[in-house]
Amino acid sequence: MTMSMHQFALKILPRYSALLSSFLHAQTRRSVHLCASVTQRAGKKNRTKQVTSKYASSAVKPYPVPASHPDPHPSTSDQTSVPKPTQDSPDRSPADWSPAIQDLNQRVETAIQSTVDQVTPCPIEPKDGNKGEEKEAEGVAEPSLGQWREQRVGLGQLPSLYLQLSKSRLTGLVVISALAGYGMAPGVFELSTCALTALGTFLTSCSANTVNQYFEVPYDSQMARTRNRVLVKGLLSPLHAVGFASVVGTAGVGILALTVNPLAAAIAASTWALYVAVYTPLKRLSIVNTWVGAVVGALPPAIGWAACTGALEPGALLMAGFLYCWQFPHFNALSWNLRSDYSRGGYRMMATTNPSLCRRVALRHSLGMLGLSTLAPVIGLTTWTFALDSLPLNLWLVHLGWRFYRKADSQSAKQLFKFTLLHLPLLMLLLLISKKSLHPDQALEGVAATL
Repeated sequence: MTMSMHQFALKILPRYSALLSSFLHAQTRRSVHLCASVTQRAGKKNRTKQVTSKYASSAVKPYPVPASHPDPHPSTSDQTSVPKPTQDSPDRSPADWSPAIQDLNQRVETAIQSTVDQVTPCPIEPKDGNKGEEKEAEGVAEPSLGQWREQRVGLGQLPSLYLQLSKSRLTGLVVISALAGYGMAPGVFELSTCALTALGTFLTSCSANTVNQYFEVPYDSQMARTRNRVLVKGLLSPLHAVGFASVVGTAGVGILALTVNPLAAAIAASTWALYVAVYTPLKRLSIVNTWVGAVVGALPPAIGWAACTGALEPGALLMAGFLYCWQFPHFNALSWNLRSDYSRGGYRMMATTNPSLCRRVALRHSLGMLGLSTLAPVIGLTTWTFALDSLPLNLWLVHLGWRFYRKADSQSAKQLFKFTLLHLPLLMLLLLISKKSLHPDQALEGVAATL
């Protein structure tokens, strides 16, 4: 009876061990696949290799079936296996097998624990390393998944967060455009008025961009380019952001109205309302939003012109026309490489809904810059040297717009977008250099020619 129990155990234990080993392998693969499917694209290949290698080193191996003849030189590993019955050793009862079974259970538990330790909880969406991703603000902890976190921000971190809310680079471009309009106006240049115009325009733009981000949080969170914005990441509360926008917006329009003139304040307030109340919701409804956004971007030079002269003249409209035409090759080239992002966010842009129109509009308004540059000396805004000096810039813009129209690939769109960043500052500089009032001799010649 005892020998039959020994034989039964020697047959069952190896099969039991092999079955457990197969089961652990299957559970490990299932855990790894589940983790990889949840994290999507976080580079879990390395994690899978670690789990697999760790399990392979700690997995339970089947006990070898005892040979009919005992090994005269048993190895170390054989000494830890199930003891083999020999003729010299007396028959053992089933109770004597408990140490071997306990050792087997211990090894199984160790393998399971090592596997569980490797399969750590995974975030729903890992950091994707996109260009817009910035470092975490120092002292601001990332909220844990599914857990409430009290929002605490130090006073030293607020300026940086406010600049991010205000889209500092876009706001800087708005202020430069307003100063260019002020500088091209024929009125008397006053440094204090110019500085107050810049401050009022800056604060109004900060408010408009902040409110825009407040409304677009659900959609920005779906786009790689915008998913790291302040409100999307919860670094500031929505109430805090709206409060900031209200204060700086009221201050900006108030500064323009009280210290500059009511016309400049009215244009700034209209720009804010058009951007927040019309352009922002229209982005998800129709591609007309691009034309509305171009009008918004064209108004800052009019703010500067009105701040200097207190009126709107043909020169102010021409300055606004330069900004209006420039925005189409600039934005259409930018949106071309962000089509998938805009589609995920649900925004209706020409690049996604009508790609051929996107290319035509970019080329059409690149040609429009040539016409406006020729019109500037005709209305007396600049001398005729401006038309000649700006010709190489405008021709190269048209050339890049034509390449974008013909090829419409990532490279041509990127080249056009990068050149627009250089084109506008140089064009504004040429406008200021060629201002008609800076060349009285040419002005007198023009008056004499008209007489």
